[in-house]
Amino acid sequence: MMKKIWMLLALAGMSAVGSAQDFEVTDPAEKHSVVTNSFWSNWFVQGGASWNAFYGVGEKSLVAPFRKFPTGEGHTGLGLSLGVGKWFTPGLGLRAKWNGWQMGSEKDGVKADKYWMLNGQVLFNLSNMLLGYNDQRLWNVIPYLGAGINSNRSEDLRSTQWSLGLLNSFRLSDRLAANLELGWNSWEGSNSGLALKQRLQQFTLEVGLTYRLGNHKWRRSSDNDAKNALTEGELDALNAQLADAQTEIAALETELEEARKATPQPTAAPATAATQTAPAETKVVAAPVSIFFDLGKAMVVTPRDRENVASLARTAVEHKLRVVITGYADSRTGTPEGNLRLSQQRAQAVADQLVGLGVERKQIEVKAAGGVDVLGTTENNRRVVVELK
Repeated sequence: MMKKIWMLLALAGMSAVGSAQDFEVTDPAEKHSVVTNSFWSNWFVQGGASWNAFYGVGEKSLVAPFRKFPTGEGHTGLGLSLGVGKWFTPGLGLRAKWNGWQMGSEKDGVKADKYWMLNGQVLFNLSNMLLGYNDQRLWNVIPYLGAGINSNRSEDLRSTQWSLGLLNSFRLSDRLAANLELGWNSWEGSNSGLALKQRLQQFTLEVGLTYRLGNHKWRRSSDNDAKNALTEGELDALNAQLADAQTEIAALETELEEARKATPQPTAAPATAATQTAPAETKVVAAPVSIFFDLGKAMVVTPRDRENVASLARTAVEHKLRVVITGYADSRTGTPEGNLRLSQQRAQAVADQLVGLGVERKQIEVKAAGGVDVLGTTENNRRVVVELK
């Protein structure tokens, strides 16, 4: 039986890992996706105190826990819990949790039994699934289900256990959250020392804390229309640059054609390799290309931007062009000193990629412009502009 339980949990974990690659959420304001984090990211630990009530067979046991709160005439007890888990996507995670508690007390004339429970649970963050990922959200609703082992230490009884519940997480700080958890467990045991085994149901009310470890945030992919969408004015400006470049190319072609017509053609001797006129050099003109970055990052992450860098490298190598790289940060976040350093790092990251693709270091000039606010959206100011000259 236990083998089947752990196989089910393993399959759930594999599904969560697979979903992490393509997890996409929808926000009322914009549609976005998140970048998959490493295995060591998005871990958390939890601790809490609980009030536990169990129900056996019989009418009295259904109401006894509430007759004498919180002792419940031996049908309830206080306990502690510890948990560790990981989010594989903003909406799917796994948690291993240990609970320990005591039911009954000698003063109530009921044998006091000590219990512990260890189970694995699949977590579903419905808030992130339905409303979109938001690391500033104050309240997250997280249902869960799981299975594991229940042990009555007083009577040396162990049995399989099933659980489901609702974890409410309330944000206190960037790493710390308060928990209010309602849970239900079912296992096979004996009621207050009776030899007769029966299926017991347990209700748990728990309060505690969650602490997020290491890298606990999800980066939104910068390769989406919502983030890199340009305003109409910015599109007009880019189109104007492209039109100017095309006009200059046409003028150069006309000039080259006129130069060819003005060059005297030899008539006496046949053309040889030594007498052939060398073709006129063609000047390559390319519009500036922008590479966009995430907040505080200096890494080219999107397939589109990587392809742009590769295309620039091919053109620069083929025509031996000089490459001018200017890095920017947005002035609305960070300090001027930090933005200058970040803009330098972004420009250098693109330069290193170009060198890796065959461009000679001496062809490249790297500049850092620091924080700016020249484009319509804050995100679009986090960029590197590459020019071929």
